[in-house]
Amino acid sequence: MRSQSGKTITIIILVVILVTSIAGYSYYQARNLIKGPQLVIHNPPDGTTLDNPLVKISGSARNIAYISLNNRQIFVDNEGNFNEELLLAPGYNIWKVEAKDKFGRVVSKRIELVLRKN
Repeated sequence: MRSQSGKTITIIILVVILVTSIAGYSYYQARNLIKGPQLVIHNPPDGTTLDNPLVKISGSARNIAYISLNNRQIFVDNEGNFNEELLLAPGYNIWKVEAKDKFGRVVSKRIELVLRKN
């Protein structure tokens, strides 16, 4: 009798470990889908005042299917980095970077820059 209950407990423990392992692995593989699109602007910092009208906007994007800068599609490299050069108008400028994933989730960042008039 004692041997039978010991086997049952061992089987239950093994099943729990197996189910927990499968659930953990599934979450690990799906973590990027769960997080959604991610967007980071590296340069220039928001609110920067510049003297040169030519500015390079750079950043990185993860888990995206489409990315745009002021509604114009831009492209990322294999690591998800992007670099775009823009000409600023004198005074106050607002640029919007928007990224979408394949499920339609959207994330956007605004970059506000000021170009000093010489």
